[in-house]
Amino acid sequence: MTEMNNPNRRHFLKTASAAAATGVAATSLTGLGSVASAKDAAAPTAETLVSKLYGTLSEDQKSKVCFAWDHADPKRGLLRTRVQNNWNVTPFEINGKFYNDDQRDLITSIFESIIHPDWHDRYYQQLDDDAGGFGNEQSLAIFGKPGDGKFEMVLTGRHMTLRCDGNTTDNVAFGGPLFYGHAPEFNEGHKHTDNVFWHQAVAANNVYKMLDGKQQKQALVARTPREQSVSFRGQNAIPGLSVADMSADQKEEMQKTLGLLVEMYRTSDQADVMSCLKTQGGLDACSLAFYGDSDMGKDGVWDNWRLEGPSFVWHYRGKPHVHVWVNVADDPSVKLNA
Repeated sequence: MTEMNNPNRRHFLKTASAAAATGVAATSLTGLGSVASAKDAAAPTAETLVSKLYGTLSEDQKSKVCFAWDHADPKRGLLRTRVQNNWNVTPFEINGKFYNDDQRDLITSIFESIIHPDWHDRYYQQLDDDAGGFGNEQSLAIFGKPGDGKFEMVLTGRHMTLRCDGNTTDNVAFGGPLFYGHAPEFNEGHKHTDNVFWHQAVAANNVYKMLDGKQQKQALVARTPREQSVSFRGQNAIPGLSVADMSADQKEEMQKTLGLLVEMYRTSDQADVMSCLKTQGGLDACSLAFYGDSDMGKDGVWDNWRLEGPSFVWHYRGKPHVHVWVNVADDPSVKLNA
């Protein structure tokens, strides 16, 4: 995202970065519970590591995993902005013969730089369960040239689409849409035992339990939409209960839920999400929906739910296992390629 396009965002991110560098809790900026230590701030960024990786690639490697910024695949469209629940942006597995050991170490460091340190163990657990470990079914691509204008690295695999772009992508958080998921078992039980992301759904359902009868009726939507349907609605009506119609204590619980959604990502990405959300009107511009066709335990704990604003979508599908689609921008005109 280009900071120069929005002076307010530039100020917000500058403030967030300063807080991170001095170890100030992110709560003071966004209501989130993350704390960025001085040690974290001094560590190389994911983008710095991408530049280093790019410099190690041979010309043959670059010809296969490095592309122009707006490279379009004949069958898959604009490749840089694509998102799926199980896909490979290029056919070259990270743990295969295509990369050498030093390059694999760099790629692992990039991954760990995108994910908040508090989440490394949980993310590695997801990767162990779903892919036999990091790098076994993942691939990457680099769009643009690091250090020379816009660039972005995309990491993909089963239950994972991650990005780092150094805020060079206009108007969007994370550099584009993300995906995360987990399947300790393909058909999970209704308590989703051992799923590293299920606590997010528990938090959202705690908000539902705080709603009065009229609010619950408004929040409950009959059918879950297609999970890939996370394009922005803009100012069109959004199904569910408007956060603006919640009480102060309900909004406070909703803010905690939002914090749990973004806490797995590095502090700069958390700040970027909050900046985009603020631009479109904050949580008050969002609606919270639960889907009545997805109550696996018949216990009133809704497995599928969605937090959505004009240019904010966090779509959580918990049945039969967790799939989560994320699309966040400060401008609803941004198009999705899914």
